[in-house]
Amino acid sequence: NTAVGSSRAPTSRWAMAEPGEQLPEEVLALIFRHLPLRDRVAAARVCRAWAAAATCSAVWHDTNISCDCEREGMLSPYLSACLDHVHNLRLEFEPSREPSRRAATELLTALASRTPGLRGLRLECRGEKPLFDAGRDVLDAVHAVCRAARALRHLDLRRLPFTLDDALVLQAARGCPGLRSLFLDNGTLVGSVGPGSVLELLEACPHLRALGLHLASLSRTALEVLAAPGRAPVALLAVRCACPEDARAPPLPDEGWAALHRRHPELAVEMELEPALPAESVTRILQPTVPVTVLRLSLSGDTVGPVRFAAQHYAATLRVLEVRAAASAELDAALELLAARCAGLREVHCFCVVRPSVLHAFRAHCPRLRSYTLKLTREAHPWRPTFVA
Repeated sequence: NTAVGSSRAPTSRWAMAEPGEQLPEEVLALIFRHLPLRDRVAAARVCRAWAAAATCSAVWHDTNISCDCEREGMLSPYLSACLDHVHNLRLEFEPSREPSRRAATELLTALASRTPGLRGLRLECRGEKPLFDAGRDVLDAVHAVCRAARALRHLDLRRLPFTLDDALVLQAARGCPGLRSLFLDNGTLVGSVGPGSVLELLEACPHLRALGLHLASLSRTALEVLAAPGRAPVALLAVRCACPEDARAPPLPDEGWAALHRRHPELAVEMELEPALPAESVTRILQPTVPVTVLRLSLSGDTVGPVRFAAQHYAATLRVLEVRAAASAELDAALELLAARCAGLREVHCFCVVRPSVLHAFRAHCPRLRSYTLKLTREAHPWRPTFVA
């Protein structure tokens, strides 16, 4: 460990061993792929055998990089030479910290110029987004990646707090026709991806199997395109309803959802409803035939009604329920009803105190339950889930 974590001369017996006594390169590569970037750099300086193992493609195929954990000047010649081997990248950075953000932008720009073989990109922001900042530098770098990485199959921007727009969606559509998954359902307060650009995306990327959007980005026509004969099977549709545009979006017809579910019987829909939605919008969104598998409710108004609706209509599909609401006897009764009807539940997380009968109902009626957050007394946050043995 001393040799890996430090740039000083190595003292480990593996570094000093004769060539025939060293670990095989494939074993070293297996070890090195789990190291953070700075330790990979250190490992490459130990000896020639370690350098060969630390720069082989197996180490870099699936790479996680945190810009907050690495030193300045991450894009050393060593890292730059290895970018060609990166197929799937999970990149973390903190947008409010200039060095972290600059490192992320630098790395994405380098990827755009060096790795046409990139298959998957997932961006995750930590900390707070700076005020009055639209994230143009980061988004420009993502645009560049989408222009260059024609082999890109998976793009996940759910943890990117900046406002995404039509231009980015159209660039992904035109630059990455082989996309299998695209997640744009991030936590922005403004929805700027229109239904028109989503339709172009669906036409240009016929193999999309997983799609995450804000409700305002969806349309009746999009459901029809997804349900068209010959369309590749759609496995996941994640819908976030969190901004004013979502509240004003026209309702998606129940018959459109029914046709989509008939065409793709394995379809799972994740529905997330945030406080910005008025009660009348909630009743328009939760259609009976939507195959909801995950339902997250964090509403400023009535939560009891949506829980009862889910118990009545989503009993066959619901697997995860998350509720953030004020405690009440009415909510407890609705949760008990849902427990009795939704035997396939795997997880239930309620972030308010519930009565003991609620916990008993879920444990008695949901044999597949794997974890739950059902507190009988108030505790200090964060509340941790209980895992079922």
